[in-house]
Amino acid sequence: MSPSNGTGSGPLTFILTSIPGLPMSSSWMALPLCCLYLLMLLGNCTLLWMIKTDHGLHTPMYYFLSILAMADLGLSLSTLPTMLAIFWFESTSLRFEACVVQMYFIHCFSAIESGVLVAMAFDRFIAICYPLRYASVLTGSLITKAAGVIFTRGIIVVLPVAILMKKMPFCGSRVLSHSFCLHQDMLRLVCGDVRVNSLYGLTAVILTKGLDSLTILLSYMMIIRAVLNIVTPETRAKAFSTCIAHLSAVLIFYIPLIGLSITHRFGKHLPPLTHTLLADAYLLVPPVLNPLVYSWKTKQIRRRILILLCRRGTQV
Repeated sequence: MSPSNGTGSGPLTFILTSIPGLPMSSSWMALPLCCLYLLMLLGNCTLLWMIKTDHGLHTPMYYFLSILAMADLGLSLSTLPTMLAIFWFESTSLRFEACVVQMYFIHCFSAIESGVLVAMAFDRFIAICYPLRYASVLTGSLITKAAGVIFTRGIIVVLPVAILMKKMPFCGSRVLSHSFCLHQDMLRLVCGDVRVNSLYGLTAVILTKGLDSLTILLSYMMIIRAVLNIVTPETRAKAFSTCIAHLSAVLIFYIPLIGLSITHRFGKHLPPLTHTLLADAYLLVPPVLNPLVYSWKTKQIRRRILILLCRRGTQV
């Protein structure tokens, strides 16, 4: 069954929205946006390159960090075509099929990133609570299996969302609230019964971000209990400092996500700019900040970057 466009003529297209109150041709917005995407590409690709080439970084923590960088790349590249099309070329129309594909990849990579944050929380839990068993528990085989489960879960859980959306009839307004396609935003334009879509969408969120956030919370409760049992303050501070980068990544990912979910369900009276900024922050901020946070807070990566900069300086 193909989606109805409500008029019976021509392919179904959606109209994407730029930032409310901002002209689409604003080059002062397009240029920073390009810089943001370039920074994201540079940061995450640099992380992947360093982890691949530096044998000192071939540990479980950095393997999970490389998976996080790949998820960040996928999430950002999912929004890149429509964002640049709007702000550079003033092109706001998007075919329904393309919109569904973009929606799928956005939610898929978001679920994958959430799963990676859980795996990194487990890594910190084992490193602090059972340091002597760290190498024997987090083997290469376990990491490979964990990565496979994380990617498979994201692909399978989100797939029915896209399938159900393709069967929905659309009529009336076709103007979306963002510069990209999101599930709840597309459901708003459906003129049929959306109870099944809404119920499965909520179930998918609970099975991914809901369970993930609960698992991360429980992990850190046990980590805090283990850290507080350490006798010397210096060792206690050193143990907890290894979690700062991961905690920052968790907050960077979940705070915009929670804010966006709340405004979608309960903030219909809020101005459109609020919804737009939260959605942009949810999709653009984590991929940009995660490499910066880990580069600054992780001594091994920071040392590697300094060595590269020193070599480049001597060559010049």
